[in-house]
Amino acid sequence: MISSPSRRFFGATGFALALALALPALAQEAREIRVGYQKTGLPVIAKGQGTVEKRLAGKGVSVRWVEFTAGPPLLEAMNAGAIDFGFTGDAPPIFAQSAGAAIVYVAALPSNGAGEAIIVKEDSPVASLADLKGRKLGVTKGSSAHNLAVAALERAGLGWADITPVYLSPADAGAAFARGAIDAWSIWDPFFAVAQERHKARVLTTSKDVLNVNTYVLANKGYAARNPAALDAVLAGFGDAAAWSDANRGEVARTLAEVTGVELKAQTVAAGRSEFGVFPITDDIIASQQATADRFHRLGLIPRAITIRDAVWVRPQS
Repeated sequence: MISSPSRRFFGATGFALALALALPALAQEAREIRVGYQKTGLPVIAKGQGTVEKRLAGKGVSVRWVEFTAGPPLLEAMNAGAIDFGFTGDAPPIFAQSAGAAIVYVAALPSNGAGEAIIVKEDSPVASLADLKGRKLGVTKGSSAHNLAVAALERAGLGWADITPVYLSPADAGAAFARGAIDAWSIWDPFFAVAQERHKARVLTTSKDVLNVNTYVLANKGYAARNPAALDAVLAGFGDAAAWSDANRGEVARTLAEVTGVELKAQTVAAGRSEFGVFPITDDIIASQQATADRFHRLGLIPRAITIRDAVWVRPQS
C-alpha cells in the first residue's frame, strides 16, 4: 500500500535532505542539466523560485528549462538526448519503455488524483461511464489520462473497443470539447479546472476514484549513469519546492496563473486539490506501475510486455 499524502510529503522532505549529501561530487560531472517540464504543478514552482539552481549554486552546473505540451513528446526528447531530466504521468514512461527508450525512473511524485478526470458537458446525456459506449472520448495518447480512461472503462464493464478514442493534444481536445466534437474528455489540471469553470463540466470519475498510481521523475539513462550527483541535487531542489508548495497553495495558484495565463480561479481549484512531494520509488510503486503496463499490453496498447523494474534507476554506490 502506498503511504498517505501527509506521510509521503514528510518523507519527501527527508529524501531531499539526504540527497543534498552527494552534492560535492558535482565538480566531476556535467556542466548543464536540461529539465523538461509542462506548465503545470511542481516544475513551474521550482523554476520560478530557482530551487534547483540554488541546490547547484557554486557547483558549476547550469539549468536549462525546456517546455513541452505533454509527457509523450517530453520522453521522446529525453530518449533522443535533447533533455536530461523531466516529469510525466504514469502512462508515458510505459509507452516509452515498450518502444525501447533510453529512460530511467529516478523518483516518484503523488498521483494527479482528484486533479485528473473524465468529464462531459453539463447538459450531456451521458450520466455514467457505461453511457460512453459507442461515443467519442477525447484523450492525449500515451498520457496519464489515457491510463485513467482505460481503467475507468474496464471498471464500468466496457472495453477500449466499445468507445471511439479521439487522440488529441490537451489544447485541441479542449477546443473539441467546447464545440461538442467529442462526447467526453479524459484530462488533467489545469485543463480540467478550466473546463469546469468555463463549461460547467460534469465529472464522471477521477483518477483518485479509479487508480492507485503516481507521477514520475525520469532521466535519460546515459545522463543518469554519468551524473548521479547532479540528479541528486535536482531532486533536492524539487523537494524544496514541494515543501513550500504544500504550505503556500494560494501563492502556487497565483504563480501558475501568471505563468500559464489560465485564470486564477481555475488555478486555485487545481492547486487546492494537488498533492506535493518527491520520494523514492518503492516496491509498492513499482508493482502499481507494473499493473498498468500489464493492462496496456493485454489490450494491445503497447507492442510488447515490459518489466518496470528494469527501468528503475539504481544510484551507483560511491
